[in-house]
Amino acid sequence: MDFSNRYIIGFSLALCLVCSLAVSSVAVALKDRQELNKRLDQQVKVLALAGLLPEEGKPSPEEAVRLFEEKVKLLLVDRTTGEHLGEVAFGEVDPVAEAKDPATSASPSDPAAREAQIRRVPNRLLVFVASTEEGEVLVLPIWGNGLWSTMYGYLALDGRRPVVDGIVFYQHGETPGLGGEIDNPGWRAQWPGKEFWDSEGNVVVEVVKSGHVRDPKHQVDGISGATLTSRGVDATVRFWLGPEGYGPFLKRHYQEASR
Repeated sequence: MDFSNRYIIGFSLALCLVCSLAVSSVAVALKDRQELNKRLDQQVKVLALAGLLPEEGKPSPEEAVRLFEEKVKLLLVDRTTGEHLGEVAFGEVDPVAEAKDPATSASPSDPAAREAQIRRVPNRLLVFVASTEEGEVLVLPIWGNGLWSTMYGYLALDGRRPVVDGIVFYQHGETPGLGGEIDNPGWRAQWPGKEFWDSEGNVVVEVVKSGHVRDPKHQVDGISGATLTSRGVDATVRFWLGPEGYGPFLKRHYQEASR
């Protein structure tokens, strides 16, 4: 059979169209499941940071959702005053989306925001409050830029005093083996126990250049070969713990906790 150029081009276009329709159909069909898996992954990470997951074995999705609903409540707070605005359901409010809308966000002036390339912050913030046998754990959604991507994560704090309980990033595009080491349990293990404020409420926790930790109470060793990612994590954490992030809420919370 003689295949003309017109035939070959037409056949190729038809094949591409069929394949693209098939891929699009699968993507649409799986969208809801992907969203559910994403939500479940975030819930599991909050539970893990709060120390609420069993030491052995991974919980089933049903068990994780049940545990989250029983042990974790979500507070909506005013970012500038720290006042509680009420409890909300998981997924009901999206601060990241609100940060993109000028009507529900503001431009920060904190130098740490510029370093982390945080251009706008939402007027409302979410705080996960997890109830554990040792007391409350506050889990704060945070985000900021590393070298290649926006890093989305959670920062866990002791509910009784200004001390870090842990950190995890659930979405980023940093280089595997370099900046991607923010996922490494060994690196993350440095964070628990770090005091993040001084006596006047100034942020003192910081990520320093690899091998340059001089103050173990407040400093975290940076990732070797990933200076810009380390700086991004440092600026992100410092901003969200500061006066234009969760600072007003945390000051109110710790004042109430000390009474």
